[in-house]
Amino acid sequence: MKRALSLMRKDADIIIKESIKAVDPICAVEKMVRITGDILYVGNRKYNLKKINNIYIVGLGKASSQMAIPLEKILGKKLAGGIINTKYGHGAKLKKLKINECGHPVPDKNGLKGAGEICRFVERAGKNDIVFCLISGGGSALFPLPAKGISFRDKQKTTQLLLKSGAAIQEVNTVRKHISAVKGGRLAKIISPAKIISLILSDVIGDDIAFIASGVTAPDPTTFLNCMEIMKKYKLQKSMPESVIKYIREGLKKKALETPKPGDDAFKEVKNLVIGSNFAAAEAAAKKAEKLGYNALILSTIIEGETSQVAGVHAAIAKEILMSNNPVKKPACVISGGETTVTIKGKGKGGRNMEFCLACIGSISGCENIVISSVGTDGTDGPTDAAGAIVDSNSCAKAMKKKLMPLKYLDNNDSYNFFKKAGGLYITGPTGTNVMDIRVMLVK
Repeated sequence: MKRALSLMRKDADIIIKESIKAVDPICAVEKMVRITGDILYVGNRKYNLKKINNIYIVGLGKASSQMAIPLEKILGKKLAGGIINTKYGHGAKLKKLKINECGHPVPDKNGLKGAGEICRFVERAGKNDIVFCLISGGGSALFPLPAKGISFRDKQKTTQLLLKSGAAIQEVNTVRKHISAVKGGRLAKIISPAKIISLILSDVIGDDIAFIASGVTAPDPTTFLNCMEIMKKYKLQKSMPESVIKYIREGLKKKALETPKPGDDAFKEVKNLVIGSNFAAAEAAAKKAEKLGYNALILSTIIEGETSQVAGVHAAIAKEILMSNNPVKKPACVISGGETTVTIKGKGKGGRNMEFCLACIGSISGCENIVISSVGTDGTDGPTDAAGAIVDSNSCAKAMKKKLMPLKYLDNNDSYNFFKKAGGLYITGPTGTNVMDIRVMLVK
C-alpha cells in the first residue's frame, strides 16, 4: 500500500500542476487580445486604433503583473504607460508599467499609495482613449482607498474582522465596496468617459464580475442595507470601527453616495471579460487524470462553506468510492473547486486548504489507497509560504508516531505547523494566477 500511495501522491501533484497551468494568465491574455493592422481585437469586439489617442494599462490583483506581460508586447508602441498594484513577491519585469507591491490579504500603506497613484493616473484618460484594467483575485486588498471619513486603519480593521468572522468572499466584498472610493464600479466612474476593457481572472464562486476584486469596473447590485445585514449576521456591530458603522448608517439614510448601479452612464464604454476561471482549471485537471488512467469526476467548482464541514463531505465521498464505486468507479479522481471559509477560533497559523487536508486526515486513516490534496491556485494559503497540503491514508498514523495530535492542531487552526512537522506541505511559490482553490481526491 505504501508504494501505491507514493505513486498516487505523484499523480495528484501532476494533476494539480496541470490545472494551474491551464489558467496561466499569459496564455489567457494572448488568446483574448490581438492587433491586426489598425484594428485591436478583444474577444468579439473591435477597436479602430486610428480613432484612439492613447492606450493605458492599470492592474490590481495577484496575477495582474503577469497579465501585463503579453499585453505590453501586443500593444507595443501604442501603449502609453500604466501602473499595477500586486502582492509582494508577485511583481513581473515590465518595460512601460510601474509595479507597486502591496499587502495582502490585509491592505497596507503601499496599497493605499498605489491606489491613489492609479486613480490620479487614469483621470488623464479622455473619450478617445482606452484603459485596460487587469483584474484578478486579491484585487480588493491590493486596491484600498477608503471612502471619505473612514481612515485607512479603520478599513484595515474592518477587513481583518470580516475575514476572521467566516464571512463568504461575496459578503466581505459587499462591505468593502461600500466603504471604498474605488470599488463597486467607482473606478469606472473615475476612468469615464474613456473606453474600458477589463480582463478578469475569476476567484469568485460563479464568476460574478460584480464581486471579483470587488467589481471595480462593474455595476454593483448590493446596497448599504446588505452591509448592515452582514454586520448583524456575524455579530460585528460592536467590534467594527465607529467610522465604518457611522458611514453605513449614513448610507442607509441616503446621506452617503451609493455604489453605481446597472444603467449608470459610467458603464456605457465598459467591456468586462472573464479570461480564466476555476472551472477551466478543474476541467484541465480532469483531462490529465483521465490520461493517467483515472475515472475523473468534477464534483463542483462552486463549493463554499465552513472548511471542516466541506472536508468531512469529501472524505465521506472518498470512502464511498472505496466501498461501492459510487459516484465514480475506481481508480477514481474526484475534483472540486471553489473557496471555503475558516472561522478562526485558535491562535495557530494556516489557511483553508491546509485546514481542509487536516480535517480529512482522521476520516481517511487506515483506508486503502486514498490521497487528498487541496491547493490555492495562486500558490498561497493564508499567511504562509505554502499553497496547501497533501495527505493520504497513512498520514494520520505517521503523525501519531511523531506524537502529533491532528485534532489538537485543528482546534488551534494550526494546520501549517502540523504539516511542517508531519510532512505534507504543498509548496509552489507564486504561480502568477489566481482562480480560487483546487481539490483532488484519488482513490484506488
